[in-house]
Amino acid sequence: MTPVIRCAAIEQAIGGGTRVFAKLEFLQRTGTFKARAALATLYSLSAEQLAIGVTAVSAGNHAIATAYAAQAVGTSAKVVMIRSANPARIEACQSFGAEVVLADDVHQAFDIAERIQDDEGRYFVHPFEGPAVATGTGIVGLEICEQCDEFDTVIVPVGGGGLIGGIANVVKRLRPACEVIGVEPEGADTMHRSLASGEPMRIDKVRTIADSLGAPFALPYSFGLCQLHVDRLAMVTDMQLRRAMGYLFRAMKIAVEPACAASTAALLGPLRNELTGKRVMLVMCGSNIDWTTFEEQAIFNDSPD
Repeated sequence: MTPVIRCAAIEQAIGGGTRVFAKLEFLQRTGTFKARAALATLYSLSAEQLAIGVTAVSAGNHAIATAYAAQAVGTSAKVVMIRSANPARIEACQSFGAEVVLADDVHQAFDIAERIQDDEGRYFVHPFEGPAVATGTGIVGLEICEQCDEFDTVIVPVGGGGLIGGIANVVKRLRPACEVIGVEPEGADTMHRSLASGEPMRIDKVRTIADSLGAPFALPYSFGLCQLHVDRLAMVTDMQLRRAMGYLFRAMKIAVEPACAASTAALLGPLRNELTGKRVMLVMCGSNIDWTTFEEQAIFNDSPD
């Protein structure tokens, strides 16, 4: 179980009597919430399937989690990562014993993983789709409800929808009045387009520094959970993500990746005024970033917005 903390620095910055809490999923094993879903998926597999092994597609975090889960249950992982992925993430995968295959972009990565699945019989551990993923991420929502009685809004970063779908599915059952808000970067607005159209949609290219939120398409199961339980979505720019990264480091002494800063960026930016006086829970999802990249991406200034 990862901790929930009170964020006094953010409260002071935004004022208005807003109370802010954060679920620190970046302290999870492998550095993100992704280990929960990967383990839930692998524990659901048969002994025969585990003997063959698994594959996955990821910009980094899901690949690391799949590699870790495979090692934990005693199987092998062959993961496909984007060639531009942070080298530290590739090394992390390899440290858990995974074989890493590189692809030029996320669309090609899914094609390669499909070939691996067909040719080798490996089980495809999806990064955001399916009941096992929702079960794993739903535990985040359960823990939040058990750890904090004082929130009435939860803000969750959105990539493919697996994290927010699972959290919202649980939170809405335990706290029906709680508002669940998702946050996407402008350059990867897949869920915005999907909810607007009423069906899963895709984008032609991911254009954001928050590569962990760069899902090229939505899929039925996670989309369905979002459609049922997510109240609304907010959008943030890469500049807002950069500023939130710098602010979190300066005010709270934490260095996180852009995706993790998305919930904070939304509260400091587009949601700031309308959530004044609310009790807000921020989901902080991951910290797999090396210092060099963090320095390049984060903007340090005196203002949090």
